[in-house]
Amino acid sequence: MMAKASVTSQVYGQLADGRTVHRHVLDNGRGLSLSAIDLGGIVTELRVPDRSGTIGNVVLGFAALADYEARNPHFGTIVGRCANRIDRGRFSLDGEDFQLPINDGAHSLHGGLLGFGKRCWNIEPLPVVDDCAAVDLFLVSEDGDQGYPGRLEVRVRYTLTPEGEWRIDYHARSDRRTIVNLTHHDYWNLAGGGSILGHRLSIAASRYCPVDEGLIPTGIEDVAGTPFDFRLSTPIGVRIRAPDAQLIRARGYDHNWVLDRGEPSAASASSTSSAPGELRPAARLEDPASGRSLDVETTEPGLQFYSGNFLDATLLGSGGETYRQGDGLCLETQHFPDSPNHPGFPSVVLEAGTPYTSSTLHRFGLCSPERSPSRSP
Repeated sequence: MMAKASVTSQVYGQLADGRTVHRHVLDNGRGLSLSAIDLGGIVTELRVPDRSGTIGNVVLGFAALADYEARNPHFGTIVGRCANRIDRGRFSLDGEDFQLPINDGAHSLHGGLLGFGKRCWNIEPLPVVDDCAAVDLFLVSEDGDQGYPGRLEVRVRYTLTPEGEWRIDYHARSDRRTIVNLTHHDYWNLAGGGSILGHRLSIAASRYCPVDEGLIPTGIEDVAGTPFDFRLSTPIGVRIRAPDAQLIRARGYDHNWVLDRGEPSAASASSTSSAPGELRPAARLEDPASGRSLDVETTEPGLQFYSGNFLDATLLGSGGETYRQGDGLCLETQHFPDSPNHPGFPSVVLEAGTPYTSSTLHRFGLCSPERSPSRSP
């Protein structure tokens, strides 16, 4: 008899300041389960069956809450108010200049020193409906928080479906014109451990954003003829050490891909406040050894593929393993890095009182042990 979908909650630990953190476990009753904590909305575990039916954790994380609080390189976090890098932490809006905290060389990264991934969210378990297990996460970012204008109310929903999917729905509203770019920063390893360089990846993108020495985009270029062409399913390790200036600069892949979804409409290009977009294929990740596969669909225009370049053996994982370069990868669905400073990029401006919406779907399945290259989804 198949188990029923469920949501359970329990105390996970205490922060250094004494605040209690809870863990919330979503289970779809069919082998897919997700554990999330109040701190950062962090997904600490995501357990998925492999080809033989063995269930394993496919995201990197820590064993102790103290590590998530003190030294987390964004494992499993909700990222905001503005994901990715902003050049020198500066942007202008309506003729006013804003300065954000500098926390990544000369730039601001993932919302600043106290971005959404380091904040405590209020998490509310939802009743199981149509065999879906879900929780809502709530956060209020006050006007001036990390230098951003406007009081922003944020709600994020995690849902596990009976079809083996994890869906993330983002909603926000500001009382003042501001910028918003939300994403989730999971480090994937479909094998459950070891290197991801043997994983096969396809990205539905014909263009990407090259970067300068500070990993700030310099424009948009075609992927054809470069190591950034993942239109065909390709093992990640095949070209990662190619003598390419972009790979050398980023120590691997840490770039935004411009998803092939047609040119944005005037409404979607001018503001993030457009109506909810259509979920479209973004990427497919496969681990031929375990048989696990992950399809990513999103309403967002971009995908940041990061190959875990800065994991340097100084962090211990939840099983006591040492995390090294290439032990996990990120597929962050979002608007482009440094969008506030690039008028030609899709805008991250959110109008006052207008709802922000964004969705990303992760569909887990199985792949064959070996297969011929195929066109990306």
